[in-house]
Amino acid sequence: MKKILFIVASLRKQSFNREISERVRGLLEGKAEVKELDYAQVPWMDQDIEFPAPQPVVDLRKAVADADGVWVFSPEYNYAYPGHLKNLIDWLSRPVDPADRTAPTVLAGKKFTLTGAGGRGATASCRKMLTSLLTILKANVMTEGQTGIALNVEAWTEGRMILDDEQKAALARQVDLFLRFLDD
Repeated sequence: MKKILFIVASLRKQSFNREISERVRGLLEGKAEVKELDYAQVPWMDQDIEFPAPQPVVDLRKAVADADGVWVFSPEYNYAYPGHLKNLIDWLSRPVDPADRTAPTVLAGKKFTLTGAGGRGATASCRKMLTSLLTILKANVMTEGQTGIALNVEAWTEGRMILDDEQKAALARQVDLFLRFLDD
């Protein structure tokens, strides 16, 4: 069974992206083993503490290395991804061997897919920028079938996210596409 690591790039406990990740977890039940990355202890990227890497960074890299694929659920902040998500990627993009700066990182060849819930733009700018960044860092990003969800008015006014049938179908399609992508 494939191992998929979820990264929920929202710090809010009742975040809509976390809610979507739980829906996707249900869709993956019996099809893949899912773990969610706990990155609360990962420090800000700082070359003064890069080598040896702090234990939370070692754990972060191991979690990504052990996964067959990584699924990122991200809100959009100012037409981009959140800073703490960029921090994770910065740590993952660094060589793990200080003596060999040309060695591949844990991102090299790692398969990713992206989903985001946000405003009218349905996180399109965030997903585009994140796809570009991950691709530059040699990750293998599934570009077809990424899901962006424009949140309903009740999400903003009452804290209730309501997915319509089209959005639910898009998530189910992304699950199927990502599982096939992992098999390629």
